[in-house]
Amino acid sequence: MSQFDLLATRRFLPLFIAQFLGALNDNIFRFALVIFITFTLAERSPLPAGMLVVASGGIFILPFFLFSACAGQLADKFEKARLIRLIKFAEIAIMALGAIGFWLQHAGFLLGVLFLMGTHSAFFGPLKYGILPQHLLEDELTGGNALIQMATYIAILLGAMIGGFVASLHGHGALPIVVCVTAVASVGWLAALRIPDAPSPVPDLAIDWRLGHATWRLLRAAADRATLVLTLLISWFWFEGATFLSMVPTFGKETLGGNEQAVTLLNAAFTVGIGLGSLACESLSRRRIEIGLSPWAALGLSVFALDLYLQPTVAAVPGGLTLANFFATPAAVRVFVDLVGIGACGALYIVPLNAALQAGAAVERRSRVIAALNVMNALFMVGSALFTLALFALGLTIPQVFALVAALNVVAVVGALSALPALRGRAVAVWRRAPSA
Repeated sequence: MSQFDLLATRRFLPLFIAQFLGALNDNIFRFALVIFITFTLAERSPLPAGMLVVASGGIFILPFFLFSACAGQLADKFEKARLIRLIKFAEIAIMALGAIGFWLQHAGFLLGVLFLMGTHSAFFGPLKYGILPQHLLEDELTGGNALIQMATYIAILLGAMIGGFVASLHGHGALPIVVCVTAVASVGWLAALRIPDAPSPVPDLAIDWRLGHATWRLLRAAADRATLVLTLLISWFWFEGATFLSMVPTFGKETLGGNEQAVTLLNAAFTVGIGLGSLACESLSRRRIEIGLSPWAALGLSVFALDLYLQPTVAAVPGGLTLANFFATPAAVRVFVDLVGIGACGALYIVPLNAALQAGAAVERRSRVIAALNVMNALFMVGSALFTLALFALGLTIPQVFALVAALNVVAVVGALSALPALRGRAVAVWRRAPSA
């Protein structure tokens, strides 16, 4: 059975559609809001547009710190499919509030709606990954996670493009944004209605509603060595991904001289790589949960990142780098290939780790382990932004940041191999069978 056969099953397809549309809507709303703030609300707000845009990123991530502990507990206590339906219905209500915010053209109100969207995602995450092991067999988990990973990055790219497009339509006000996000949320809810039930593993679980205390307990409970190493490795991926995605647009513009379309193509290269790596993951893992792929994929990621640093100075392209001359420009092609390679290696790195964490977590606390992972992912993404700002303040160039991330990636892999003998053993096994694979 191929991983694509899962898309023909009720136990996977409705969840796949619901999570894809949720991620898509997050990004449509976020990027539409960025365009709306930059070009429409800038003159009406006492705060600079740039500050509002930066604040929007932090506001979206904040709920993952505040509510992941409660989300994980609820996902373990109650039947998951019903919770997903409630959360997806709440998304429609949140988008209705977004419609009011765009109609009022009120930045503060819209940022409040963005906070609610982040809250929606924080509660959906433990359910999405917690329900997969209940509906999929162990030899389907890698393929299922690969499809989810691929869809998430496609949703990020499409969301950015659609959000920017609907926000830039002139003469219609906020109507295109409102219609788009409300329609996507409604279809996502309809898909969620088809998700099969997933009974609660611990219906008598007592919920700790104290946000700070519950979060601390959540992190402590996920601190056994194997879980901690897997969590840190997964969160490191999000650190790297956030770093690359934040710098590629500026790199494409300043280093390659690319216009908006050329930079969009570079962003697409990363997503194409994620898709290719996700598709290859099931066959390379031989339909098993194979964490031994991850160290080799991480090293491959470092090689491609280092090649970005080694790019020679690019001669100016007459008229600038555009879609028309992109693939006729050797330097641009080299960057495109590097970004595809980074994306592919990233998928081969993250998918087995996600599957291993889901399969290895105790059934009665699986969703709380995923919630702890979400907290760590959010911390690492915030850390990525601070890390990048600090390096820029020290005068490092973007290619130098790429090189530093490549080096730190090798350090992270070596540390993980030292800390987790099982990972080291599986990596050796993958190396030994590589010639005959």
